Amino acid sequence: MAGSKRVLVKVGSSTLAPEGQGLDRVYIDSLVGQIAALRDAGHQVVLVTSGAIAAGIEALGFSARPKDMPSLQAAASIGQVQIVGMYAALFASRDVPVGQVLLTRHDTAHRQAFLHARDTLERLLALGAVPIVNENDTVSVDEIRFGDNDTLAALVATMVRADLVVLLTDIDGLYDADPRLVHEARLLERVDELSEQVVTAAGGTGSAVGSGGMATKIEAARALMSSGIPMVVCDGRREGVLADAVDGAAVGTRFDGGSACRGARKSWIALGGTPKGEVVLDDGAVAAVKERGKSLLPAGVVAVSGAFRPGDAIVLKDLAGHTVAKGLAGVSSADLEAVKGMKTSDIASAKPDVAGREVVHRDHLVIM
Repeated sequence: MAGSKRVLVKVGSSTLAPEGQGLDRVYIDSLVGQIAALRDAGHQVVLVTSGAIAAGIEALGFSARPKDMPSLQAAASIGQVQIVGMYAALFASRDVPVGQVLLTRHDTAHRQAFLHARDTLERLLALGAVPIVNENDTVSVDEIRFGDNDTLAALVATMVRADLVVLLTDIDGLYDADPRLVHEARLLERVDELSEQVVTAAGGTGSAVGSGGMATKIEAARALMSSGIPMVVCDGRREGVLADAVDGAAVGTRFDGGSACRGARKSWIALGGTPKGEVVLDDGAVAAVKERGKSLLPAGVVAVSGAFRPGDAIVLKDLAGHTVAKGLAGVSSADLEAVKGMKTSDIASAKPDVAGREVVHRDHLVIM
């Protein structure tokens, strides 16, 4: 990757705080040094960091990660101060300014707030600062939290149109089977397509410290590959790993971005908001949406779940329950329930205020 690049680096809790024994300050200093070196080489770097809750657990003397939300939020409140203070001091020792950006689903679900966050990040980069991004765990609840910073990293990467995303984790990359269970598991150095075998190999949550796992990294890769942004998953403690990843060396697993380039608005639709409902499509509607680029009409809808209004994010699924697309609803769930499966001519007489309206217009639709 010759020339200046915009690189998003995400580091997980299991890498920052191995085995939940508190933050590894020696490692964090090394990480900051690597990021500063990239910046000195002319690259722009955004850091998406976990670790606030882990830092708070250590400071509060908890023996394990709390289960209840108030305790998690309290730990995040205390830990966020510690971790950003640590980053600020370590970067300052290398004459690198930093800026903190805390996000929740609420901040990104609304288009205007999404654009304001993007503008802030762009300005920080233009000023030569390293934006330090984290989920705002102190106010997040189940309905609005990202749940893992892999999703947050993918969202921010599409927001700033990153050239590369590097996920620093506690394993070498993606294997064709769980290496903890299968001794012969093979590391996949490159993934060009998210086949069913790749998705199955991803498994579930990896550690008790963080909330993500390889499965969430696969979902991040799915969004990034559709946006034309390559992603590398690698061992965050490998010496010189960031420079190697940016230089294109074989480290971990590289998910290639391909030639696709989903626009910023479509990326926001895919990642920005928590879906308010689900719509099941018949086979004909699935083909029309996926293969012919058509809008979704009520005639192709089989079932509706959730409560949503026009403009809310919804998920479209096929009859087997597989996700087909995500989009912005053009009608409410109540209206759609009343007209699902009906032709436009029948809707005109049964519910004229809905006649001629798409369930999801193709301009507001993202194939997943």
